[in-house]
Amino acid sequence: MHRVKRLKIEDKTEDGQESVKQALAGMTGVDELSDSTEVVEMEDVNPTQFQVEKHTWDGLRKIIHNGRKNTGVVINKAPHDFQFIQKDETSPHSHRIYYLGMPYASRENALLYSDIPKKVRKDALLVLNWKQMLDRFQASPLHGGFSREEELLRERKRLGVSGITSYDYHRPSGLFLFQANSSLYYCRDGGNNSFITSPMKPVEIKSQSAGTRMDPKICPGDSNFIGFIHNNDIWVTSIETGEERRLTFCHKGIDNPKEDPKSAGIATFVTQEEFDRFTGYWWSPAAREESDGGKTLQILYEEVDESEVEIIHVPSPALEERQTDVYRYPRAGSKNPDITLKIAEIRTDNLGKIISTQEKVLPAPFTSLFPNAEYITRAGWTKDGRYAWVVMMDRRQQYLQLVLLPPALFIPAHQDEASRQESLEALGDAVQPFVIYQETSDIWINVHDIFHPFTQTSDDEITFITVNESKTGFCHLYKITSVLQRGSYNWAKGYTHSEDDFKCPVKEEVTITSGEWEVLANHGAKRSSSPQIWVDEKAKLVYFQGTKDSPLEHHLYVVSYDSPGEIVRLTKPGFSHSCSVSQTFDLFVSHYSSLTTSPCVHVYKLQGSEDDPLHKEPEFWASMMESSGFPYETSPPEIFSFTGKSGFELYGMLYKPDNLVPGRKHPTVVFVYGGPQVQLVNNSYKGVKYLRLSTLASLGYVVLVIDGRGSCQRGLKFEGAVKDKMGQVEIEDQVEGLHYIAEKYKFVDLSRVAIHGWSYGGFLSLMGLIHKPDVFKVAIAGAPVTLWMAYDTGYTERYLDTPEKNQKGYEACSVALHVDKLPTEPNRLLILHGFLDENVHFFHTNFLVSQLIRAGKPYSLQVYPNERHSIRCPESGEHYEITLLHFLQQNL
Repeated sequence: MHRVKRLKIEDKTEDGQESVKQALAGMTGVDELSDSTEVVEMEDVNPTQFQVEKHTWDGLRKIIHNGRKNTGVVINKAPHDFQFIQKDETSPHSHRIYYLGMPYASRENALLYSDIPKKVRKDALLVLNWKQMLDRFQASPLHGGFSREEELLRERKRLGVSGITSYDYHRPSGLFLFQANSSLYYCRDGGNNSFITSPMKPVEIKSQSAGTRMDPKICPGDSNFIGFIHNNDIWVTSIETGEERRLTFCHKGIDNPKEDPKSAGIATFVTQEEFDRFTGYWWSPAAREESDGGKTLQILYEEVDESEVEIIHVPSPALEERQTDVYRYPRAGSKNPDITLKIAEIRTDNLGKIISTQEKVLPAPFTSLFPNAEYITRAGWTKDGRYAWVVMMDRRQQYLQLVLLPPALFIPAHQDEASRQESLEALGDAVQPFVIYQETSDIWINVHDIFHPFTQTSDDEITFITVNESKTGFCHLYKITSVLQRGSYNWAKGYTHSEDDFKCPVKEEVTITSGEWEVLANHGAKRSSSPQIWVDEKAKLVYFQGTKDSPLEHHLYVVSYDSPGEIVRLTKPGFSHSCSVSQTFDLFVSHYSSLTTSPCVHVYKLQGSEDDPLHKEPEFWASMMESSGFPYETSPPEIFSFTGKSGFELYGMLYKPDNLVPGRKHPTVVFVYGGPQVQLVNNSYKGVKYLRLSTLASLGYVVLVIDGRGSCQRGLKFEGAVKDKMGQVEIEDQVEGLHYIAEKYKFVDLSRVAIHGWSYGGFLSLMGLIHKPDVFKVAIAGAPVTLWMAYDTGYTERYLDTPEKNQKGYEACSVALHVDKLPTEPNRLLILHGFLDENVHFFHTNFLVSQLIRAGKPYSLQVYPNERHSIRCPESGEHYEITLLHFLQQNL
């Protein structure tokens, strides 16, 4: 088994301290922990201090219950994942919209639709009916819950709802495909302009093989065929004939995972968690018609070999059986999986029956062709199926390549040497990959979803729209034309890589957007399959979402990509919007809210002259969901800003405590995430997700949330301030914001400040208590990373490089190595962690606690035995909130 190269770290606590090397080697097991919390008497209180009323545990439970009783009205049941279908001229409706949503009085997501009328009354609010597509359908598993694969995918996607959570739609045939009740189902609507008027029964796709089928997808070139993942391999089934066929043979089905390290078509843990890619196979949109009336269908897929990736053991949900789940987990500095790309080819006859399947491989090893490619972050096909395309990044994530792969480049696998040579010679030197775009950064490259290739008008060049953040430091749209420059590669004689191989010159690069603001290129990727841009090729316009008006608000904009200039905002200011545009570019849906307005979902029609499509006016057309009007029990937070010592303008949110008394100073809670790729402070509704912050304010606490350097949507320089030194500048900005507010509002008691966060916020809470114990009286750290060399490669190395190259950086930001700096007074540190956490493993808390004990430092610990990284069980969530409130009232 491959071992991580360990850091040499001096013994910083008492004699007999377990070395980091031994601790890391012990990640596969979990020590028993003891809670050393001590109860102390409260000191005499200062008469100028506001004292939070002390409640019993049951009293706090009632407060939590009361705070939640009305949130069902506004909880995130909004429709999402929209598909628009235009109706014909004879219909009174212009479009039918399909979507997922949670109907009234339901507890699970359902597949729904609404019809949009061609005409509406201007003097009345039209609220569209949410119509059920499926007739009394049970979408969640009736018994036994989710399979392990489903449960882990829900964790990666941060899914908090059950029911139908995603679907695939084939527009020409009207076929819907979705996973539900641990099986696969399909139904039809909208194909050939045929629309249902009442709910229908979906058809279950039966399987001859036992086990969960994941990631189902419709073949675009022949909608009778469905692809899916089963036992780490790609399978295909025909909904016409019921025929089921295994396409890849990576998985051996051995119980011991050490001996079964390969998979096909699956995104690995790091790919899902850190790059938001949740699939590993992609159907070609084109079906090649054969002379006998049959078809050839193709799937591009990633094959992964995790032989050299370290195995770890995480406690299983079946705790009473004392089992562990086994995972492949590449820690910082260790070996990532070996990857390659292949094509699975399916040949059918004129009746749609599968005649044969074939595995095809690249003409040279993937690592020879693309030696710098550590990660495949995105992949797909051009619209005509002429090329597969792949986005690759190097290990440090500072070098990106966008590559076209002609399907003809792949040759049959499992040939004898003579046949292989014949296949290679048949390629000639005209078939090759094309590197059509490259991006480099001295900070890092954020993964994005924007690549829109136009249909080729010439064999010698390709034009596409993408984004680049490294060029100006802000993420912007560019239209690129690259020349498909052909080299001379004799594949039959063997291939040796040269630095400029496959690189294509950029003929033209048109800047579509620019300025010190961001085009949103990957917002909500974990939760939505919606595209990030919508390109109207007829009008030569691109619709996109961005922060042009304010870094605190997301808006929908439109600009000409043919002659860029004026950028037109289509959504109303004063709110933050998440939008979806129809394929006919005459409608869009916006899900929007503000700090003071709970979410609503409205449909807008773009009205105006076809001669000036850029300046069409959005007109409110219908409502899909109205704002609940449910008021905050306390005042909503206020946004503030200040210029930090760094020179950047920093934004924060302030929850003022209820019942302010002049001259009284209130205890303060700094709620923090603070890490890259997250923005907490913006003009969107916080009443549900951050309900506990309102609860704290209602009890008399000041609550502060500050997006300091390192957070997103402010440009690469702002986010990149944490490069190679995580946990340092973030705490400086939190403290600076705290002092700014304390100076502005005299009700902040700087002698009673708590810091609290989860995940990266848990890490920063510990860093705050270590480096600023005079500022933070208590820290409440949820699921914290305490030793960065024990976290995964994809995330950690993006920001810190490898432990070998940045030893000092890893030492400085690994809190478990600095327990000597933590306070010796009891009741200043509370750690919370889910025991089954397979992301930030419980090892992190285990190791921290062992160091605390050896250093003789006090701590309190709350373990959630049945929770992973996200707390999902309502009882656990309630217990966590009560624990938080109780700890604060007793110790702040």
